[in-house]
Amino acid sequence: MKEYILLINTSDSKGLVYNVSKILFANNLNIEQNAEYVDAESNKFFMRTVISGVVNAAILEKELIEALPKESQIKLREKSKKDIVLLATKESHVLGDLLIRYFDGELEANIKAVIANHDYLKDLVEKFNIPFHCISAEGMEREAHEDLVIEKIKEYEPELIVLAKYMRILTPKFIQAFPQQVLNIHHSFLPAFIGANPYKQAHHRGVKIIGATAHYVTDDLDEGPIIAQEVVRVDHSFSWQDMRRAGRNVEKVVLANALQLLLEDKVFVFGNKTVIL
Repeated sequence: MKEYILLINTSDSKGLVYNVSKILFANNLNIEQNAEYVDAESNKFFMRTVISGVVNAAILEKELIEALPKESQIKLREKSKKDIVLLATKESHVLGDLLIRYFDGELEANIKAVIANHDYLKDLVEKFNIPFHCISAEGMEREAHEDLVIEKIKEYEPELIVLAKYMRILTPKFIQAFPQQVLNIHHSFLPAFIGANPYKQAHHRGVKIIGATAHYVTDDLDEGPIIAQEVVRVDHSFSWQDMRRAGRNVEKVVLANALQLLLEDKVFVFGNKTVIL
C-alpha cells in the first residue's frame, strides 16, 4: 500500500487528534507515524502524520476541512522523492557532499540539474551524470542574469532549490518565483564577521565555536526561518585554515540534514521560525 504524509497547521482546541484519527479510521487508513506540537503562546497546533492505505484525496481533505477550524492549513501528499535543483558557484565541498549522498541513495530526492555562474564544477557534476548548466553573470546586470537562472530552473519544475554555496544575493523577484522553496547554508559568524574570509577574522578574534546555519531564503538577507544548525568547538591551536576546514565540514552536515527534513516534509514555517516534527 502507498504511504502519504498529512500535514495540519491550525488553532489548538480539544479533540483535534481524536477528530483527525476518527476520519482516518473511517477511511480505512492506518497511521504509521504521528507527531504533534502545540505552541502555547500562539495557541497553534501542528501535526505530521504518515498514513498508509488507499487514499481518496478529495474525500479525505473535504472531511478534514469540515472537522477542523476554518483557518486550518491542510497538506496531503504521496510519500515520494522530490525533484530538486542545486545552485553553485566555485566551492565544491557542499555540492560534492550532496552529490555523493545522492549517489549512495541517502537523499529522498531526484537531483534534476546543477546550475552555476562559473564552470569550475562542471567536471565534478558530470561524473554523476547530472545535467550541468553554466549561466555566466559576466558583463550582465544582476536582474538580467537572474532572469536566465529562473528560466532554466523552471524548465525542471523542482519542488526545492538548494543553494550549495551559491555566492550571489538573490533579488525579491527570485524569492517570489519560488516561495518557501529555496534552502541556503552559511557559516554562523554572521553578522560579526562578514566579507571574503570570515574564518581568518574569526581566528584573529579567538573564537571557540564554529557553526553553520541552514535556512529558508527570504527577502531579508540570511534571516529566513532556520531549519538546522550545528556547532563544533575549536581552540588556540587551530590555524585559520584549520577553522575553515572545520567550518566546511559542519556546513556539509547541516545542509544535508536540513535538506532531508524538507524532503521528508517535517518542517512547518511559523512566522519567521520553524517547527520540526
